[in-house]
Amino acid sequence: MKIYVVKQGDSVDSIAESQGIPVETLVWANQIEYPYRLAVGQALYISDGEIGEGRRPLFSSGYAYPFIDSGVLEDTLPYLSAINVFSYGFTEDGNLVLPMADDAWMIERALQWGVRPVLTLTPLGEDGRFNNNLVSALVRSQENQQRLIWELGRTMQEKGYEGLDIDFEYVLAEDRVEYADFVRRATQVLNIFGYTVTVALAPKTSAQQRGLLYEGIDYRLLGEAANHVMLMTYEWGYSQGPPMAVAPINMVRKVVEYAVSEIPPEKIILGIPNYGYDWPLPFERGVTRARSLGTLEAVKLAVDFGVDVRFDETAMSPYFRYWQYGIQHEVWYEDARSIRAKFDLIKEFNLYGAGYWQLMRFFRANWLLMDDMFYIERDWPLMDYEDMS
Repeated sequence: MKIYVVKQGDSVDSIAESQGIPVETLVWANQIEYPYRLAVGQALYISDGEIGEGRRPLFSSGYAYPFIDSGVLEDTLPYLSAINVFSYGFTEDGNLVLPMADDAWMIERALQWGVRPVLTLTPLGEDGRFNNNLVSALVRSQENQQRLIWELGRTMQEKGYEGLDIDFEYVLAEDRVEYADFVRRATQVLNIFGYTVTVALAPKTSAQQRGLLYEGIDYRLLGEAANHVMLMTYEWGYSQGPPMAVAPINMVRKVVEYAVSEIPPEKIILGIPNYGYDWPLPFERGVTRARSLGTLEAVKLAVDFGVDVRFDETAMSPYFRYWQYGIQHEVWYEDARSIRAKFDLIKEFNLYGAGYWQLMRFFRANWLLMDDMFYIERDWPLMDYEDMS
């Protein structure tokens, strides 16, 4: 396996010939559409037909809404250990709120592929909006927690879910311990019935990190409470912020370094973005809003507007600028190089797995690269809860 960066004058025919592979293989692996135009600086996955050396087991998961395209789901499932259905919510009284769309078909399809369907729980209210006040109402009432955990267990059993992912953001600092206690209770109860519990963690770099996103998230306590943790190592570049990489590897590394100081690496899933952003320039805080896009959409923009793709060696992320209707745009996204840097980090720190936000777009080169570097772990054993106390 190698990654080829397109140079001036390259074509799919010349690249395929130089790499000794059929044009059809190159086009398929990189989802290059007719008439097969390329952008200078574009990264292409090249398979040599050999299984990569040093492959190791990897837990592979990702979030998806129940309205995911069925074809995208079918293409993705062979590369997953689990799929997190997004999302269930709850009321102030601890009653479970069902997702907006039917999830039964996703669960059935996942089980057919030997992939574990996971119920994702967020503070989603009955009105369909995220409400972080629900978190405080829940963690401060053991009665509400008991009701919610019971409803979760019943729903998971009825629908065929095999795990729970708790994804609460903006937990108040004063709820830090109580939140970890809730996760511990949920894990203790659900483990009895064979369900694994994962908790999503905001990307902290120290225990003292300030900010509403971080202060209620205690890595050590939550790492002890749950079977696994999922680091949300993305959104440095975000829709209302200035243009930058969504998951710069230098920042991702800092989060991982802190995480492994508090949590055993074999419990850690590294979050990986499956998206990028397109910002109109100049950036003006409070006014500018970027639109989300996938890798294929980003590359198509570079091709259509005839601009070169550049690569930031510090962030290990591709980017480019283009003009449309008199407005300049800056695009940051993920490609085979940025994904490989994250896979290398997983190997370096011997982390448990990779988890994607989100799976609504299919990026084939990502999965082929994963298959070269790892083999997908389908056996999902429970950890001994006593060992985590």
